[in-house]
Amino acid sequence: MFRILSLLFLMFSYAGSAKPIIVPENRFLKEVQLTPQKLKLEGDSVRFTVKGLIPIESVLIPKNPKVSLSFKAEQNNVDLGIIDLKKNVSSYAYEKRVALKYEPWMSGAVLELSFFQGRKENNAPSEKKILARGVMTPQLMVKLGEVYPDEPIPVVGLFITSGILDREIVRKQEFSIQFDLGSSTYKSTSTNQKTLQELDAFLEANPTIQEMRITGIQSPENGEGNNSALGMNRAESVKEALGIRLNSLPESQLKVDSRRNDWFDLRLLLRDYKGISTSRKDELYAILMNQESFLEQNERLKKVPGFAQVSQDLFPKLRVAKIEISAKPRAGLDMQQSMLLKEALSKSDGTNSLSFEEWTLAAEASQSLEEKAVIYSKMTEFYRSALPYNNMAVVRMRQAQRTLDPQSKEILWEEAQRLLTQAYRIEPNPYTIHNQGQILALEGSFWDAYLKLSEASSLTKDPDFLMRNEALKGALDILRGDYKLATLRFDYQFSDPKDYFNKGLAYFMIQDYANATIAFEESVVQGRAFGYGFYGLAMIAAASGQREVAVIHLKKAIEANRQLSERAFQDPLFEELRESEDFFVWISSK
Repeated sequence: MFRILSLLFLMFSYAGSAKPIIVPENRFLKEVQLTPQKLKLEGDSVRFTVKGLIPIESVLIPKNPKVSLSFKAEQNNVDLGIIDLKKNVSSYAYEKRVALKYEPWMSGAVLELSFFQGRKENNAPSEKKILARGVMTPQLMVKLGEVYPDEPIPVVGLFITSGILDREIVRKQEFSIQFDLGSSTYKSTSTNQKTLQELDAFLEANPTIQEMRITGIQSPENGEGNNSALGMNRAESVKEALGIRLNSLPESQLKVDSRRNDWFDLRLLLRDYKGISTSRKDELYAILMNQESFLEQNERLKKVPGFAQVSQDLFPKLRVAKIEISAKPRAGLDMQQSMLLKEALSKSDGTNSLSFEEWTLAAEASQSLEEKAVIYSKMTEFYRSALPYNNMAVVRMRQAQRTLDPQSKEILWEEAQRLLTQAYRIEPNPYTIHNQGQILALEGSFWDAYLKLSEASSLTKDPDFLMRNEALKGALDILRGDYKLATLRFDYQFSDPKDYFNKGLAYFMIQDYANATIAFEESVVQGRAFGYGFYGLAMIAAASGQREVAVIHLKKAIEANRQLSERAFQDPLFEELRESEDFFVWISSK
């Protein structure tokens, strides 16, 4: 991780050294105003106004003055032309409004103003001034189902299921083991026994564990703060108490960690706390999210009326170790059914001793995309149903996700669309239409995708389907610039951190930072390794002027997801942070 940050620091240092060397200093490009001060994407365009004055003084009379504007990156350049000058008594005035269709290379470009004087054949500018670096494009971080390095592969496409088994839903649940004040010794109290019974019931229903995370937490109470290792000791104590439950769990799927001097868990408890008024709660949130140190925040919190009751009610709930489990159900055919399946797959004479439901269950239970494809393909020989065609299309969509070759990806998408067309001919259904919309979204045909998803949502009232469909529509709303409508789409309890991140983006874009914070924190809760929730919290902190808080969240984002590092070192939102000499030290420190 340190090597990655070092490389990024060198990249950033190089970018910083790219600032124009002005000898000795700008005389004619001093009075320049860029509106807005940082370039940002609005709709599909970047719009801004450059306005300024060139002084006319006895010792500073420019000869044949010209001002030009350009937007350029390492391999791209847009010449925005000469700006007309209007001569006044003491200056030349100029103003230019610009609207550019956004292109991806602009995120690393600089907007540069150049001043020329003297002979017309002289092409070298006398002065240059960089007005802006990059373009703020938070809305383009929205997640539609694309696959990126170092990130979990998102689930795209909706299978038509038998209802017997739904392997698509990764079930996530959190359990808290209580400890005595200042203690890390596990006690088999009635509360803890009940918690473990609930955990066992969850694992019995969902035995295929994707990840288990044990996080020891310390309360801000005086009796908790003396031992800095208390949280980790609690986590290890719970790990030991779980015993044989962990025997079959690979080491890579078990994470043991701790948190102390961190208000994250208190903020989660505070959301549902009814012991104080909303205005008092907002006052507490403002302190919990400011840029002060943990101890400074603690002192401020004590001065808020009603906080004594909050601490009395909530602090004991922080003497815990949290167990977060992501797991899937497991089911399938018995041995005899499996033999019949193997026989049917190996023959081409139409032999089939399994029912439609058994074929469907066999495909659902398989964890292999290739095996699913074989089963669904065989089903099309025996049954005229939309299910195998739709589900085989979903398999092709997911195979397309996993290929790096653009041509192969297009071929798989085309095959998926043909299968979906056939499924719809057999039986019009919302799943097939949703999947058509998902492919269009991945291909960049956002409006056509939106129309498909709208059609799909009109065909069913199933809450699980609507949640997935509306989440994708909300993501497209963000790209279309309809952020308020997007916030309404995300009014669901999700289990996927990307959906909460998209929800946070929608609120961030309308500057509703309170709701954006809640959504980004939910993204962190659902998947800390995803990283984008931390990045969203860093964006809010930077936009609110909370520099130290922004650095803390940015560091966590980069540590969790290296995909975010390049953006963090280029995003104009963090430009002031990067100008600090201590920025790299903050980011790389433990």
